[in-house]
Amino acid sequence: MKTFVNKIKVTKIILFFVDVLIIALSYLISEAFILEQFYISELVTTKIINSIIFGIIIYEIFLNLFEVYKNITIYESAKEYFSYALVCMVACNAVFLLGVIFNLNIVSPKENLLAGVFAAVMMIFYRVVIKFMLTNKVTIKPERERKNLLIIGGGEAGTEVVRNIKENLINNYNIVGIIDDNHKKAHCKINGVKILGDRNDILRICKERKIDIIFFAISNIPKKERKEIISICQETGAKVRILPGIQDFITDKNIMQNLRDVEIEDILGRDPITLDNNNIENLIKEHTILITGAGGSIGSELCRQISKYEPKEMVLIDIYENNLYDIELELKANTKDIKIDAIVASVRDKARMESIFEKTKPYVVFHAAAHKHVPLMETSPLEAIKNNVFGTYNVVNCCDKYNVKRFVLISTDKAVNPTNIMGATKRMCEMIIQAKDKVSETEFVAVRFGNVLGSNGSVVPLFKKQIAKGGPVTVTHKDITRFFMTIPEAVQLVLQASTYAKGGEIFVLDMGEPVKIYDLAVSLIKLSGLQPDVDIPIKITGLRPGEKLYEEILMSEEGLKNTEHSKIFIAKPSKITMENVEKKLDILRNTIADENIKIQEIKANMKKVVPTYKERKEEDKAEK
Repeated sequence: MKTFVNKIKVTKIILFFVDVLIIALSYLISEAFILEQFYISELVTTKIINSIIFGIIIYEIFLNLFEVYKNITIYESAKEYFSYALVCMVACNAVFLLGVIFNLNIVSPKENLLAGVFAAVMMIFYRVVIKFMLTNKVTIKPERERKNLLIIGGGEAGTEVVRNIKENLINNYNIVGIIDDNHKKAHCKINGVKILGDRNDILRICKERKIDIIFFAISNIPKKERKEIISICQETGAKVRILPGIQDFITDKNIMQNLRDVEIEDILGRDPITLDNNNIENLIKEHTILITGAGGSIGSELCRQISKYEPKEMVLIDIYENNLYDIELELKANTKDIKIDAIVASVRDKARMESIFEKTKPYVVFHAAAHKHVPLMETSPLEAIKNNVFGTYNVVNCCDKYNVKRFVLISTDKAVNPTNIMGATKRMCEMIIQAKDKVSETEFVAVRFGNVLGSNGSVVPLFKKQIAKGGPVTVTHKDITRFFMTIPEAVQLVLQASTYAKGGEIFVLDMGEPVKIYDLAVSLIKLSGLQPDVDIPIKITGLRPGEKLYEEILMSEEGLKNTEHSKIFIAKPSKITMENVEKKLDILRNTIADENIKIQEIKANMKKVVPTYKERKEEDKAEK
């Protein structure tokens, strides 16, 4: 590294002296050109000597002001060459103006301008020659040893990708061509790379030219269009890498470092969500906001988005200290005027919750703490009841006692006609908040949505790990479907829904179209440049305990009502009373009191308190 730095310093000194020589020669040549006299003895006059000395001083001042000696010659492009021409033009004008002001004996304006032109041409020419010589010293691998690359997008991002590859990654990629839907660019070239066609030509070109990898280099494109083009790309068999949307752009990185693997969010192609930020700000700004389960995937994203609305204080509660510590550090790094209280505590601990609420006096509570893993809760149902039901009950009672303005329960579509313990406990939580709302000043609401991409326990990270290991990718059933939403999208809608609350509502989020998990696995394999059941096998393992084939978002007795937001609906409020809920809770208290109780007895008791709960075996029999 030290040797490399020393070489750069030596090169800069050499460039400096070559430029000094060029400036001197430019004045001599311009004088000879004007006088049509090429004898050096007759050209070297006091006027020329003054012009050369004064010119060298002025030119070098501007060359250093424009920081041209910080350029690395081999990486220079048209942009840098333009700066040399600009410096020479500015410098020659400065020489003329200062000569007039100080009445210096220098060459005429015509000779001075001509000298500037000659200096610019010579400075650029010798640097191009040096770059050419240095570039040709690099041994370029033959095409067969490089990956055939197709670039999608002939705009600024695509142009920058081409430039980066030619300068830095020429031995990695053979750029076959560029795809652009703008027909005015057809058959044009960008940095010597031809535009071969539009999106309709991708499949043909990939087949004919044996494309190994595709770079999707359009940073600002509607998500629907991105989805359409990526869907075409995934049929080519080439690996696809993508430049994120302009809002996700990492500005302190080289554009090539921004390229990432295609995520399933890109395939879903959802339009960005429009929020009423004023309403959210009115609910949060200058208030104390408490988030349970703050270290989890949903809880931590709630923390990030809530912090943007400038609350006075954020109280983060989680029993898992590592995740809590991570989100605490992140928030403190990104916020200045918000007090962050990270508290290790369990929602099961009634006395601990009372102490926290009494001390912090929160204005709004977002309750994301829950056990959510379906198969694990089937084998540990008492833990699901203790944490989900009674943890929620503890927080609900604290909200009522300490006059919290609004409580928002993060619920799930698995609470609808549940076939597993986890879903049944979440349905019980919904009943608790709807009953409590009838007897409390606090506004209790729930927000119900489906699977979130990338969350803890999500299928997508599992598939990626399985693909990286060479398979097999495991799918429980070929027809299993799920509703999917990104974590930020879900949290945005949770915040928006919370502003519509009057108390007792269950808000249902529009999850879009259901997605087949098998199709999801196929897409991820193809986007990795591999073939399903050829390179990566897909194994059908059978439905897991408590797992549904299809998820629902609404129970039969519920009806949906529109809100001001097109993606948020309200389920018809239930008529359940707190007296009824307390009777159900008594059954569950007796259940968790017996650590030796059998799982089937637990499930039988759960059916008593959640009438819509039906085990999958019973559901299967009913279908038959």
